[in-house]
Amino acid sequence: MNEEERVEAADPAASPSLPGKQKVYLRTFGCAHNQSDSEYMAGLLQAYGYELTEVDLEADAWVINTCTVKNPSQTAMNNVISRGKASGKKLVVAGCVPQGDKRAKELDGMSLLGVTQIDRVVEAVEETLKGNTVTMLNKKKLPALDLPKVRRNAHVEILPLSTGCLGSCTYCKTKHARGELGSYSPEVIRERVKTAVEDGQVREIWLSSEDTGAYGRDIGYDLPRLLEDIIAELPIDGRTMLRVGMTNPPFILEHLDAIAKALCHPCVFSYLHVPVQSGSDAVLERMNREYTREEFERVCDVLLSKVPGLELATDIICGFPGETDKDFEATMDLVRKYQFSHTHISQFYSRPGTPAARMKQVPSSTVKARSRQLTQVVDNFVSAYDDLLGTEQRVWIVDRAADRKHYVGHTKNYVQVLIKGGEELLGCSAIVKVTKVTRWSVFGELQSVVTPKQFVQLMTKNQRPQLTERASKDTSIVGDVKSVKCLPDHSKKSISGLDGKGLALETQDTIRNCGFGYRFVDALLWFGVAIGILGVAVSTVKSMWESE
Repeated sequence: MNEEERVEAADPAASPSLPGKQKVYLRTFGCAHNQSDSEYMAGLLQAYGYELTEVDLEADAWVINTCTVKNPSQTAMNNVISRGKASGKKLVVAGCVPQGDKRAKELDGMSLLGVTQIDRVVEAVEETLKGNTVTMLNKKKLPALDLPKVRRNAHVEILPLSTGCLGSCTYCKTKHARGELGSYSPEVIRERVKTAVEDGQVREIWLSSEDTGAYGRDIGYDLPRLLEDIIAELPIDGRTMLRVGMTNPPFILEHLDAIAKALCHPCVFSYLHVPVQSGSDAVLERMNREYTREEFERVCDVLLSKVPGLELATDIICGFPGETDKDFEATMDLVRKYQFSHTHISQFYSRPGTPAARMKQVPSSTVKARSRQLTQVVDNFVSAYDDLLGTEQRVWIVDRAADRKHYVGHTKNYVQVLIKGGEELLGCSAIVKVTKVTRWSVFGELQSVVTPKQFVQLMTKNQRPQLTERASKDTSIVGDVKSVKCLPDHSKKSISGLDGKGLALETQDTIRNCGFGYRFVDALLWFGVAIGILGVAVSTVKSMWESE
């Protein structure tokens, strides 16, 4: 029997329950792509009749969607599996761990579901509840994007563009699970964007992938063209914003101008996550990252120069095998130079089966010390958001803060804004005045709000809600379209919000710098002038004809 696809049968009398009537607990580890996979699995289970629960002990079956990037994630997974076994739960382990390492001892006796088999989660759960153990790890074509879906956050659509990657990083275990790059067609992605936009609750669409910049290279397409396709589907009033996903440097170097143009669009967050991992070329070579520090700096310099107020995030691995004090100081120097507002710092963890696991390791005490040292440097960038204090910003409110006292909104540059208010703020777009800034976020005071209900009304009736008289006075109009310039949220000028015609997109006196979607206004204006001239000419000729 193919060990990638098998069912180990149990006593048929072991589970008298009717299929599809039990409760299922779904636990997710890892990246946004994993989260999206879990949302699809939840949708399929719910559509079949299973009841989803967030209380693990009341569930009949657990589906554990795993991550293999770091040791801590896999350790946390092991703890969940142990607790499930001790509680007598039926367990299905899905995701990157079983796909990349099906012989891991902690998976013994577990039902296993591979990364391309998520559309069979109902079958896996059903068989497991009967007492059978299933293995579904065969690689097949990508799961459809139009499957039923239950979003963890109703206001955020996570949209996978592809699976796998074109890289061969020596420390990465994910490649073992996700494999080579497999991109969804642009037509399928565009349809999913349309579906998300039509949902009156969705405020943010996150593009997700192991490497967004590599999108389409396996199907003769590329990321800039895909972004044009997606932006064409976004409402110009800005009720639904796009966040471009993590991209490694090699595959966006040739597209920097186009990427900058997209990030400058009013309906796209001016935010990008570009992992560098190390500031040392020697370390980057051992990692097999396929770029140099100079090339990474070119990515940063071009994007920062062309996208005002751009928020750049990056990743650093401390203590990679062979990293010297000089190598680490080069990394510190790079971080100080760009002062990334978000720097994800990881200690190196050796992943079994990877080339890096066979390299000479840095002592763990040194790894920890370097991690602490770099964290202290990053924490000291305390003035990151000082220029926002006192400004008015448009935000999209999508979550509740961990303190349960505030709600979380994001500015155009994806700065986190904490806002006091009630649950009715979720799914709203609002104008806030920044009253306090901290290292990692800012606090805002509500000035005006647009609710999800108003968004739905404007979609169905083609109307645009009105907020404040002040907003209308602050906004210049060209015909029925606002004058817009692609300026950063960090601009000291107030943002107007809405007027009777539509949501203001950072009001200024020109639209010529905004890129996609807005250059057409100039064309329309000149077209109108041409029609007017033509009308006058026709009228003149007609008068001359009649006089003769």
